[in-house]
Amino acid sequence: GERLDYYVISGKTPMGTVEKYTDLTGKPALPPAWTFGLWLSTSFTTNYDEKTVMSFIDGMLDRGIPLKVFHFDCFWMKDFHWTDFLWDERVFPDPEGMLSRIKAKGLKICVWINPYISPATELYEKMEPYTASHSVWCGIVPDYTLPEAQQIADNHFKKNQLDIGVSGYKLDENDGYDYWLWPDVATFPSGNAAEQIRQIYGSLLQNITVRMYHKQNKRTYGLVRSGNAGTSSFPYVIYNDYYNHKDFITALINSSFIGILWTPEVRASQTAEEWLRRMQTVCFSPIAMLDAWADGTKPWSFPEVTQQVNDIAKLRMQLIPYLYTTFANYAFKGIPPVRAMNLEEGYQEESKLEEGKLDATANPYAMALKKEAKDQFMVGEYLLVAPLFTGETERRVILPKGKWYDFYTGKLAGEGEIITVSPGLDRIPVYVKDGGIIPLWPAITELENRQYPLEIRHYGEKTSNYNLYDDDGETYNYEKGECTWISLKVDTDTKGGKRGIVIIPENSKVWSFSDYRFRFMSSEETK
Repeated sequence: GERLDYYVISGKTPMGTVEKYTDLTGKPALPPAWTFGLWLSTSFTTNYDEKTVMSFIDGMLDRGIPLKVFHFDCFWMKDFHWTDFLWDERVFPDPEGMLSRIKAKGLKICVWINPYISPATELYEKMEPYTASHSVWCGIVPDYTLPEAQQIADNHFKKNQLDIGVSGYKLDENDGYDYWLWPDVATFPSGNAAEQIRQIYGSLLQNITVRMYHKQNKRTYGLVRSGNAGTSSFPYVIYNDYYNHKDFITALINSSFIGILWTPEVRASQTAEEWLRRMQTVCFSPIAMLDAWADGTKPWSFPEVTQQVNDIAKLRMQLIPYLYTTFANYAFKGIPPVRAMNLEEGYQEESKLEEGKLDATANPYAMALKKEAKDQFMVGEYLLVAPLFTGETERRVILPKGKWYDFYTGKLAGEGEIITVSPGLDRIPVYVKDGGIIPLWPAITELENRQYPLEIRHYGEKTSNYNLYDDDGETYNYEKGECTWISLKVDTDTKGGKRGIVIIPENSKVWSFSDYRFRFMSSEETK
């Protein structure tokens, strides 16, 4: 008998519809720049201490693998004492000092939490009056719709995590149904129904943590198990424990239709090939995370592909200017940075292969265009990514209308057609739209607050204009207008020669780039 409001949202294109949808639910958050580096997560039932943590970090750095975020999973707190949101003093007697030593290596720190408070903690008595009638994972369930519960959590998180150097959270175990969480008959002191709070619990946790960082003028980013309409405005990416590699791509694609983000994680693998293929996929995902929480798998656990893993991780670092701009367009315009092919203009249009009578063998392209492509996706305005999976030596790639070029070589890959490629183990197939401009940093292993030279790649023959985004990468000052859009242009003359132009608005600040060099990939000219 309750009232239901519903909205009909339409646009001239599928992408236009998604943009309008985010007008209603809220424009997405802009991540800090460090988000786009490599994340490493570890957790062990034994020897989970500073020495072990540092061995992982130093192992990455000594091999030149560009690690940017270290994530503490479950056992930074006492084992099976979850959750008290306190460092286990038995293995981390000096958490503030340890985090300071990690940060001195150029890293940020993220920590895992679930929201259910153990009775054997100092937080229990403070929070108990504001909790539900039922427990979860042997812990009380705070009613985070209440301002009192929010303030208690705020004070505790700030003192024990934010003030000593934690930059983000992984919010776990806040999704599910009766089997994992509280039953429908549970009651909450706010009077809100158990079913309703269950649906928004992940959103409530996001709201609390984001508000804390915003007060300190520090951007954050993290992972969450659940969210709903409106949580796209929070700096979190949805994840879960499902681990089928092909379905990772499906989840990346499906989330883009409602303007939100989902990310896979690289965990254990059975073979070196599987490890590398998963790594190649995750480096084109919203968060590039190696999650070794259960078994301690390292990037060098498969020596035969360690170099290839290092190469794809460095490519991720090179792409940060492009990725950061892509996420700025997400924040300001609502355009999903990782998205389905169906949202790409020209994907479902008529092509030269569709002329004549449809034949599933001789002319299969028309059929392909009427279906979802669940194994390839777009990253930003120009990049088409087509992963391979374990056991595959070749694959088909659907190229939308227009010319497309190989990202690595600049050679023409095809035009509005299906191609079959055999890239070998070392590379994930990536293609660039005609006229595409891809700004790249050098293959840096660190990401500090300093300027780097920019290589501006142009693919194909079309003239084009790309707006490169820049700000301080750390604070919310961009909300006050402290940001810069740099115009990158490529023109052609009457003889077919190309010229690159960089236009920085007058009196604008540049935080991230020292100088600019154009590279014309189709002709290998540099200016």
